[in-house]
Amino acid sequence: MTLKELSKDKSFQNRKLGWKNSRGIRYLLFLFLMILFYVSLAPGLLPERYDIAQGTRSEKEIKAPMQIQDNQARAIAAEEAAEAVQPVYQIVSLRNENLVTSILDRIDRLNQDDISREDKIEIYKDEIPQRLSDSITNYINNNRGTGTYSDALLDEIHRVTQEQSYRIPEETYIKIARLSSEQIQEMKPVARELVSRLMVDQITDASTPRAKVAEMVNTSSLTDRTAREVVQELTRFVITANKFYDEEATKEAKARARENTPQVFIEEGETLVAKGEIITEEVYKLLEDNKLLRDEVNYWPQLGLLLLSFGLSLGILIYMKQISSPEFKYHNAQLLMLLCIFAITIGCMHIVSFLQNDNRAYVGYLAPVGIGVMLITLLLDIPLAYMCAIIFGILSSIILNTQLNENFDFNFGLFTIIISFAAIFATDKASQRSTLLKSGIIVSLIGSLVVFMLAILGNAEWDRTAAMYSVGFAFAGGILMAVLAIGLMPFFESLFGILSALKLVELSNPNHPLLRKLLTETPGTYHHSVMVGNLSEAAAEAIGADGLLCRVGSYYHDIGKTKRPIYFIENQNNMENPHDTLDPKLSKSIIISHARDGVEMQKDYKLPKRIRDIAEQHHGTTFLHYFYHKALKQAEEAGVEPDFTEEDFRYPGPKAQSKEAAIVGIADSVEAAVRSLRKPTVQQVESMIEKIVKSRLDDHQLNDCDLTMRELDIISRTLKETVMGIFHSRIEYPEEIKKPKDS
Repeated sequence: MTLKELSKDKSFQNRKLGWKNSRGIRYLLFLFLMILFYVSLAPGLLPERYDIAQGTRSEKEIKAPMQIQDNQARAIAAEEAAEAVQPVYQIVSLRNENLVTSILDRIDRLNQDDISREDKIEIYKDEIPQRLSDSITNYINNNRGTGTYSDALLDEIHRVTQEQSYRIPEETYIKIARLSSEQIQEMKPVARELVSRLMVDQITDASTPRAKVAEMVNTSSLTDRTAREVVQELTRFVITANKFYDEEATKEAKARARENTPQVFIEEGETLVAKGEIITEEVYKLLEDNKLLRDEVNYWPQLGLLLLSFGLSLGILIYMKQISSPEFKYHNAQLLMLLCIFAITIGCMHIVSFLQNDNRAYVGYLAPVGIGVMLITLLLDIPLAYMCAIIFGILSSIILNTQLNENFDFNFGLFTIIISFAAIFATDKASQRSTLLKSGIIVSLIGSLVVFMLAILGNAEWDRTAAMYSVGFAFAGGILMAVLAIGLMPFFESLFGILSALKLVELSNPNHPLLRKLLTETPGTYHHSVMVGNLSEAAAEAIGADGLLCRVGSYYHDIGKTKRPIYFIENQNNMENPHDTLDPKLSKSIIISHARDGVEMQKDYKLPKRIRDIAEQHHGTTFLHYFYHKALKQAEEAGVEPDFTEEDFRYPGPKAQSKEAAIVGIADSVEAAVRSLRKPTVQQVESMIEKIVKSRLDDHQLNDCDLTMRELDIISRTLKETVMGIFHSRIEYPEEIKKPKDS
């Protein structure tokens, strides 16, 4: 089968157009929408990765994408804190005042013994140093293992006392051996007091207090020279250090200082690497630790963004199913258009975001964030526009966010939602493109008010200059939104075959060349078309179809009659019907050609396909009874067999493919039938409408459109009510018929 033959094959046409209702393509489009969300939100939510090598110069400035830990800086700070820790010393009370007393007691007892002076001197040389050593050793042994002091500290006590020990001169031992008991008793309190006073201070070097002993002894109560000299030497001897360096405690203090060093953070937005700076080992390690290198990817933020993108697209799908119940009412061409609208709106946000920085965040209010909902309102429907307004609010709060420590900017999100709702309200009843500019002004004013509100709520002392810039950009953004909507509408109408309300209103203007031609050349057909428009619009709106499309389609459905106006009865004023003298076959050809001629004329004027479809389909393949029977009669009178069939006297079609085309066809027949009645009654109108609808059903003219029997019943009732309203003065009502003539 050739391509030309395929194009004529109906099953092939159905397959070719089946993509519009394919469930697989529908889900594929929503997958693309999810990908669009992911790609557009990634710069704002995912940290940037860098392909750099150690020792090379950075080609760009690298800033911290978030608050990150600087472990190296913390390690340096910890060491500095440890170095700043002062050595820890322990104060130890060795009870040296008791030691000097016990030494003097021993001297007193030994001096009273009957021993030679030389032996006493030798005993003193051995015993007095040993007493100090034993005292320190006993102290160390008594405290070892108790937990009071560490072993290292006790060893330090022993080492220091040994190093700083004092050697008593030889002559002092000779003097000690000569002391009397009275002298010793006089020396004991003085020596004890001197040691106590000197050991009160914290002593790390015993030589310092020993230097004070001579002066203190001279000022004491001792008067005997020998006693003074002995007390002086014994005091110097027993004085030791009492403040010792605790190595373990110092190490613990340093360790605590390291542990207590607070974590060092590089704040979000701070420069990690300046442009042109050499990547050192430390910087490379910092980037590597925080997974900012291309080969060190953290997949958790990517998973979070993927879930967010999936949730947004799934939310739109579920909402569209909810408002389409029981069947999904959006075909895939509309979904593709929705995807394009999202792409355009997100693209506008990103373009404006390039102009923003930390000091000019208010530039974000210039973004035409409401353009998406304006287009959805005009091209799709309002409920979907409200849902998308919330989605656009979430997107703008991320894309236009300049707060580096936050993922979402509440101000931009709220601003987008409010002006989107305002845009929906302002464009809902827009009937001309010029009204879109008025809608943009309304949105601009509301947006400016919202921005001013956010400015004075955000800070107790708000920046008036920034607030005025914000208001100005918000106002300009509303105007830009309207301008873009006006510019993009023809693109969507042409590319997706969308016949918007704005386009329909423009086509209904009587100054359109075709309508002006219809009015001037075929006024009867023009009046008929207007009446059909009134009837079809009312019927369409009664069943939820596109009433405006029916009205405008009705205006153009008989435009082909302008080629041969006198051959149509509504234009035959005060003249004979030319068909009375024409061959029925020729009359048939003239009559059915008006549909084809109308389509060709509409193509020449580039009217939308849905308008052309109404002109082509409003008669379907209906039968021209009058001319068929006239031809039969002529053949019978001529005594020849008919060389034609009923099919030769049918319109070529196609049958009505949409509700709107079927409604216009029914309304066309109803208007012509009512006009043919001289004095119509209510019963005649009802019977006529029922007959027309039934004949269409019996002739299978409504098989290709999705009108239900219930909808046909509603259409019949609505047409009856509308006909009675339009032709009120001509229709005789039952109560009027029953009235007497003289009443």
